[in-house]
Amino acid sequence: MPIVSPAPDGPLAAPERARRETAFADALADRLRGLDGDRVRTGVALGPFTTFRIGGPADVFFEAHSADELAAAVEAARGAEVPFFVLGLGANILVGDGGFRGVVIRNRAAHVTIDTETGRVTAESGAVVWPDLIEATLDAGLSGLEHYAGIPSTVGGALWQNLHFLSPPPDRERTMFIEEVVESAELLGADGRRRTVDHDWFDFGYDYSTLHVTDDLVLSATFQLDPADPARLREIVEANLEWRGARHPPLDTQPSAGSIFKKIDGVGAGRLADWCGLKGARIGGAMVTERHANILINVGDGEGRSATARDVRHLIGYVQETVEREQGYRLSTEIGMVGDFGDLGDLPPSGWEDADGFEGGVPPGGHPEAHRDAERR
Repeated sequence: MPIVSPAPDGPLAAPERARRETAFADALADRLRGLDGDRVRTGVALGPFTTFRIGGPADVFFEAHSADELAAAVEAARGAEVPFFVLGLGANILVGDGGFRGVVIRNRAAHVTIDTETGRVTAESGAVVWPDLIEATLDAGLSGLEHYAGIPSTVGGALWQNLHFLSPPPDRERTMFIEEVVESAELLGADGRRRTVDHDWFDFGYDYSTLHVTDDLVLSATFQLDPADPARLREIVEANLEWRGARHPPLDTQPSAGSIFKKIDGVGAGRLADWCGLKGARIGGAMVTERHANILINVGDGEGRSATARDVRHLIGYVQETVEREQGYRLSTEIGMVGDFGDLGDLPPSGWEDADGFEGGVPPGGHPEAHRDAERR
C-alpha cells in the first residue's frame, strides 16, 4: 500500500512531532467518537511489524481494527496534512533505521464473510491471506485461494501486487494470479469517497495493479470462489507449503522481505546473482540466503542485535554492482523503501538501471549472448 504525502528525511524537532501527533489525534477523534486516546501512540518501533524485523520508530502509530476505522484514520491524516503510511503485514518493504516521519496506520481490519451458496468471500483489506483467509475458505470447501498458502500478505497487499504463485502441484504448469478470483473491491479515494469497483478497474499485470498509480486505498475485496473437495484443497496447500519452504527461508528464524530484485526479461535476478557466487554474501547483519540468491535475510550481528536497514541497502548495492560487472545487467529493487534511511553514502542512484542506454536493466544492444535463452527464475 502506498505512502501518501511522503515524509521528509531526517529527524523532526520536538515541537513539530508534537504538532503532528496532536493534529492527527484531534482529527481522528472527530471521526471516531468515543475513541480511546491511548490507541494513538508515539515512538513505536516498526521493525517488529515487518517480516524483515528491521525499522526505526514511527512518530505516530495507530492500529485500525475495521474498514471504517481505516478510512477514518486515513482521512484524519489527510485532513491534518500529516504524512502517513498504511502498513499491512509488513512484507516486501524495508523501513529505514530512522523510522517514519509522520503517522503509520497499521491495517488490522480483518472481518471476513463467506457465502457458501454463491461462493463469494468478502474480506477487509487487513485480513491475512495465509493462514487466516485461506483456512476459512478451506473449511467452507471453496477453491481459488489455496494456491497462495505460505505467502505473507494481507488482502490489500495481495491486490496491490496481484499475488501469484506457480501452481497447482505437482506439475506447476503456470503462474496462478489472485486477479483470477477477484470480483470487486471497495476503495477509499483521494477525495474521501468510498466506492466499489469491479475486477477490470485494477488492470492487473505481473506484480502490478492500478493501485500503484493512484491514491486509492482498498478497504475490502470480494472473491468469487468455486466449490471443491476440502481434502483435495488441503493436499494442494500442504504441497505448496512444502515446495515454497524448500526455496524460501523461514520467516520465523530468517526474517526477510521476499524477493529483492525485479526479474529482467529473459533471465531471473536470482539466477544472475547465483552465477556471480553471491549466495552467502554478507554485510553487517544482512546476508544473501543460501536458498535463493534473490532473497536477503536478517541474520543479525551474532549478539542478539538485528541487521540494520543500512546493512541491507549496502548489500543490495553490492549485489547490483557485482551483477553488472560480471553479467552485464543492472538489477532494480522491487521491495518498497519506507521512511528515513539517513546518509547511506555511495550507492547506485535512483534510475541507475535505466541510465546510459540500459532499458529495464538490459544493456544497450540487448541481452548478452550467454544469457539470451537463460531460464527464468
